[in-house]
Amino acid sequence: MECLHYFLGFLLLAARMPLDAAKRFHDVLGNERPLPYTREHNQLNGWSSDENDWNEKLYPVWKRGDMRWKNAWKGGRVQAVLTSDSPALVGSNITFVVNLVFPRCQKEDADGNIVYEKNCRNETGLSADPYVYNWTAWSEDSDWENATDQSHHNIFPDGKPFPHHPGWRRWNFVYVFHTLGQYFQKLGGCSARVSINTANVTLGPQLMEVAVYRRHRLAYVPIAQVKDVYIVTDQIPVFVTMSQKNDRNSSDETFLKDLPIMFDVLIHDPSHFLNYSTISYKWSFGDNTGLLVSMNNTVNHTYVLNGTFNLNLTVKAAAPGPCPPPPPRPPKPTPSLATTVKSYYSNIPGPAGDNPIELSKIPDENCQVNRYGHFHATITIVEGILEVNIIKMTDILMRVPQPDNSLIDFVVTCQGSLPTEVCTIISDPTCEVTQNTVCDAVDVDETCLLTVRRAFNGSGTYCVNLTLGDDTSLALTSTLISVPDRDPASPLRMANSALISVGCLAIFVTVISLLVYKKHKEYKPIENSPGNVVRSKGLSVFLNRAKAVFFQGSQEKDPLLKNQEFKGVS
Repeated sequence: MECLHYFLGFLLLAARMPLDAAKRFHDVLGNERPLPYTREHNQLNGWSSDENDWNEKLYPVWKRGDMRWKNAWKGGRVQAVLTSDSPALVGSNITFVVNLVFPRCQKEDADGNIVYEKNCRNETGLSADPYVYNWTAWSEDSDWENATDQSHHNIFPDGKPFPHHPGWRRWNFVYVFHTLGQYFQKLGGCSARVSINTANVTLGPQLMEVAVYRRHRLAYVPIAQVKDVYIVTDQIPVFVTMSQKNDRNSSDETFLKDLPIMFDVLIHDPSHFLNYSTISYKWSFGDNTGLLVSMNNTVNHTYVLNGTFNLNLTVKAAAPGPCPPPPPRPPKPTPSLATTVKSYYSNIPGPAGDNPIELSKIPDENCQVNRYGHFHATITIVEGILEVNIIKMTDILMRVPQPDNSLIDFVVTCQGSLPTEVCTIISDPTCEVTQNTVCDAVDVDETCLLTVRRAFNGSGTYCVNLTLGDDTSLALTSTLISVPDRDPASPLRMANSALISVGCLAIFVTVISLLVYKKHKEYKPIENSPGNVVRSKGLSVFLNRAKAVFFQGSQEKDPLLKNQEFKGVS
């Protein structure tokens, strides 16, 4: 009898050994867990338990540091990058995306093959073979197509067959996702996407692990493993952006007094879980202005005092949620004769709504639960430049005109704190193409009145942005200005040229007259010819008139000589 017991025990051990030796999904994918892990979980839709067996013959398992990883991919190592749109509000969907990063000069083509990029040099130079992996040729290989057990190779690690979607043969990577003690497997190209609903996911941080295999003829080779933490919460993920006109740096949470601050609430809801929810926003700005309840995600608020204030926001949404369990039914009393008679007559068909059976209400499966989100910030309010205006523009006329340069003075006033610098940006008329930027330190008195002189290269229309700034604020004003033409052909230059020409002509006439006068001043004997007498007389009259016009001060004093006639000597 004792021998029989030993024999039965040996049979049990022999039957158990294959089970113990078989790899399970949790053995392959869950070797290293940085987070506390529990086997208590709810079923994810479409996922399977990681207690299932893993086909290690078709999908080999390599430990970290195994030398076979070096030859898992031709030309280097493949990196897998796992991202998610976490955090996720419980009940919403969360999406995971895996992208493969190939070694330099490698990419996936339209047929799913891995090819070398043209004219790209890697560490070994240009490759003569355009393919890294030509899976199209492999699938057409007789060994692949005509294998008697070919159907046994188009399967996942748990033995389930590949889904034969259109173009499924171009998907040469197998992705195995693993979380919460469950796995999901799918074919893909150089990227894969998976979404899960978080209604049955435990709140808090969770771990997603992904193993990636590539096709290798009649088997698969591991090429990458990656993991990432995601968060499921019952608090609405809320972010608030704060902006203000003239504020120099909105990220430092320091803003200006007497100018409105715009608060814009962003709810992280990538799966649009709250699209049909009623959302309200309750604000407390911390300046004793009371509570503000709004249905709009954007509000403005102006602080009228300097100091530090605590900003608080509470977001409330009626989100879809689990229905509460129905209350327990009270025990039914023993019906009396009167109750039985009343029930009999009540069950007779009558007008709608008279049947007491309708008092039992069918539970509503579309239940809602209030979800809340919170935001808190400490902001500082200080003085700042509130406004800047250009009140006058003056064209400066230079003593020495320069055709390629014009100077214009801008008279500027401001309100609020006093600026410490002024910057001018000169652009084209559309205010888009910057041509010149100049910044200067300024020292302004309490009236905040200053003159800014700027140079313009050439005539035309310019956009001028003028900014006054201090440590916390920047105030901007813009204007379009037309710079006049400074070319020599301009009206001013033409007038100056005309005046210069008239002066030069007067000097020229004077010089000529002097030369003529000096030439004919000396006495010359007159010949006895009548023609010469007449010419001499005419010349004398002309010279006398010229001297009367240009040299009145040098005329002879004796009036008796004015009309003296010269006669020839006989």
